[in-house]
Amino acid sequence: MTLTPMPTLLAAAAARSGGVGAFNVILLEHAEGLVAGAEQAGAPVVLQISENCVRYHGALAPIAAATLAVAEAAAVPVVVHLDHAENPELVHEAVRLGVGSVMFDASKLPYDDNVAATRAVVEHCHAHGVAVEAELGEVGGKDGVHAPGARTDPAEAAAFAAATGVDALAVAVGTSHAMRTRDAVVDHELIAKLRAAVPVPLVLHGSSGVPDAELTRAVEAGMTKVNISTHLNAVFTGAVRDRLAGDPDLVDPRRYVAAGREALAAETARLLGVLRAGR
Repeated sequence: MTLTPMPTLLAAAAARSGGVGAFNVILLEHAEGLVAGAEQAGAPVVLQISENCVRYHGALAPIAAATLAVAEAAAVPVVVHLDHAENPELVHEAVRLGVGSVMFDASKLPYDDNVAATRAVVEHCHAHGVAVEAELGEVGGKDGVHAPGARTDPAEAAAFAAATGVDALAVAVGTSHAMRTRDAVVDHELIAKLRAAVPVPLVLHGSSGVPDAELTRAVEAGMTKVNISTHLNAVFTGAVRDRLAGDPDLVDPRRYVAAGREALAAETARLLGVLRAGR
């Protein structure tokens, strides 16, 4: 299966009133487990590499090359996506490496500066056939700099999408990044208003804190791309921890990291079923 353009994936999901799961890669085993889960579910998936992940590895190229290779071998449609990039140079590098979609995050900037910076990134990416997601409304929980009670104004979101030319827009509707409990309260009425006002697909960030039923409702209300990272990391790490606790003499990383990969695949398949439910 060849790599799939993000707009194609989002348009197909919107046509069936469903959602697309977008899950973060940290290690090679994450990419492998996420694709295995997508294949089990028979569903497309977005593999996301964050700027924090790039910082952990010391460079984008190695983890991007590995993720792209896993994606290209998948039996389901896959998008490889650069997530929460605040540095335009990192975006340009991702484009050079063959990453097909980027999320440029200038949400810390004043509105006019966000528009100008995002528009410049869009112009560069679109010239190379790369899709761009942006953020408006400061989704909570990101290193303490985003207001957890922030909400995106529908009229402002529509104006932002028109001014920047983005292909998808992340909006603030009550979720928060890095939540460890699944009890976030999502503003479904606001999602519906945003969906009616904004001409591009909507993205739900901070979805680890959203319970299954609320995820389905968010998709039904108008969310198309749903980002989940912390929850899946907890599943992966929990399986590794259990495997090590069960065999104190275990030293071969392949044997315990594989447990994390298998657990990640199973939870990925389950979540993709929740998100595909739609209307």
